[in-house]
Amino acid sequence: MDRNLFLRDVRYGAAGLALGMPTIPLLVHLPAAYAEGLGLGLTATGAALFAARALDVITDPIIGIASDRLKSPWGRRKPLILVGAIIAAVGALYLLGPQQGVGPWYLAIWAAVMYLGWTLIMIPYQAWGADLSNDYAGRTRVTSVREGFMLGGILLAGAIPAAAVALGYDERVALLFVAWAAIAMGAPLFVLLLVSVAEPMPKVVGTVAVVSPWRDMRSLIGNRPFCLLLTGWFINNLANGIPAVLFILYMKHVLGADELTRGLLTFSYFLAGVCGIPVWNWLAGRWDKHRVWCAAMTLACLAFAFAPLLGAGDIAAFFFICLASGFALGADMAIPPSMQADVAEYEYWRTRHDRTSLMFGFWSMTVKLAFAFSVLIAFPSLEWFGFQIDKPLGSDGVLALSMIYAAVPVVLKVLAIALIWRHPLTSRRQTIVRERLFTLENRIEDPDRHVAACNPHNVGFPHA
Repeated sequence: MDRNLFLRDVRYGAAGLALGMPTIPLLVHLPAAYAEGLGLGLTATGAALFAARALDVITDPIIGIASDRLKSPWGRRKPLILVGAIIAAVGALYLLGPQQGVGPWYLAIWAAVMYLGWTLIMIPYQAWGADLSNDYAGRTRVTSVREGFMLGGILLAGAIPAAAVALGYDERVALLFVAWAAIAMGAPLFVLLLVSVAEPMPKVVGTVAVVSPWRDMRSLIGNRPFCLLLTGWFINNLANGIPAVLFILYMKHVLGADELTRGLLTFSYFLAGVCGIPVWNWLAGRWDKHRVWCAAMTLACLAFAFAPLLGAGDIAAFFFICLASGFALGADMAIPPSMQADVAEYEYWRTRHDRTSLMFGFWSMTVKLAFAFSVLIAFPSLEWFGFQIDKPLGSDGVLALSMIYAAVPVVLKVLAIALIWRHPLTSRRQTIVRERLFTLENRIEDPDRHVAACNPHNVGFPHA
């Protein structure tokens, strides 16, 4: 691989180290900390986080359209990322450093602020990454570098609570340590990103007339590969989100793991994800991405199928489940965003309009909805089955927690596999799209070749 391209990808992806750090606190520790540590209860915590996510979802397509259409001396993506980084930093300090006695409104408001800043960063950041390569394998390389740094940040954040507990701090104080560490690390890395990585020029094939946002959205509804990928992505994130929000509760109430052990198991899960990324990247360079992703989801299903069988003290067995499912997580991180970049290129070729950020806006919205529904489904379901945090669990409570934690995600993963297995944008078809775009960009005058380049049906998508 070209050394300059690799260094560019590293400078681009390094900001992911800071972006990954709040992931464990937000998805794993935060719900349990507010519900149990601060006494809000499962239902109130779930409702507050769902409300914040629901509000945040509205901003995704708006920010996506703004990122596609913004004109400034600094580019389309960079100004939004800078503003988002400032907002996210403030939100993280308040959200991850609550004082005793705060209520559901505090959680909802500061979660919404944190999510807004995150959205202002992630949508243009992911769209920027999609623009850095026009190659089927090259896009996976870019996303692998970025997501590898993000998993590195997750690992670092996972080590902080474990170290804090070992030093005598409780898990709630450790969350604030993570927030400050993310800010201290993010400041220089975002400066490096914004100063040293050039934004590719906006695409200019065909007539680039500005169309209404409603027409943008109607066009995406007609993009079959995009809709199929987005649906599978939502279901897979729902399958990932339910065990994420129940991770601490499962380890504590089913396995009987202490705080230090919970931190080490969390760390091992994400470490396996980091190790998995280069393997899945290598496989995606030799087979179609969607089939490789399906293989990873199958591995996660096989691992999670054993989780409902575990009980108190089965730490070693759960450790191997963490390794296998974490290894599969590497594919979830690296491959789907690369597929989304391919789909964005297909949309641009199909309509001659660059909707990359808007598509990543819906991508981000799907993730948020999935995790919002994860909390809304998981916590009230536990209470409905009689689960109470402050009381010892009977056999029925343990079974309910185990089944919601593991069995429900397996069913959802199987459904996602069924949808993604026949994803139409294969390596061969993406190569055809790229060749057609090359023809248009170079204004080839041969009428027959020009007609072929402009005809979406020549790619071979059924009903695309």
